[in-house]
Amino acid sequence: MIVVSDTSCITGLIAIHREQLLQQLFGTVIIPPAVREELGVAHAILPDYLETRTPLETVAVARLLLEPLDPGEAEAMVLVEELHADYLLIDETAGRKIAEARGILHFGLLGVLSRAKEKGIIAQLRPELDALINTGFRIAPRLRERFLSDIGEA
Repeated sequence: MIVVSDTSCITGLIAIHREQLLQQLFGTVIIPPAVREELGVAHAILPDYLETRTPLETVAVARLLLEPLDPGEAEAMVLVEELHADYLLIDETAGRKIAEARGILHFGLLGVLSRAKEKGIIAQLRPELDALINTGFRIAPRLRERFLSDIGEA
């Protein structure tokens, strides 16, 4: 399985000391150079399962930068298309909408946590979600309750 990630999922997992979930779920996770730079600003040491790849289609990246995307999101989307990746990990609403319009399968941090629970890597997600919220992760209260209900932790 090929998975490309934007910054937010990795940063959120590092913040709650659960960064190894991505390796446990997907093995190697590919990130573009802009994401590596963004991560490097806040994190001195990055997980070794991250593999940096540079998108070849620089014109495609430049076009996406005309959208409401940051460089990491734009490069990640182009990498997904170039590598025929299975998934893009992205949380930002604008980026998710553009990914959908381009036919890119994606999910965010909540999807990662949900998959970890499905695979038995995490027993309960409520403490993980609470830890994320305590680090500044924003989730609407209604979405939080629906998510917990959907995974059987209401």
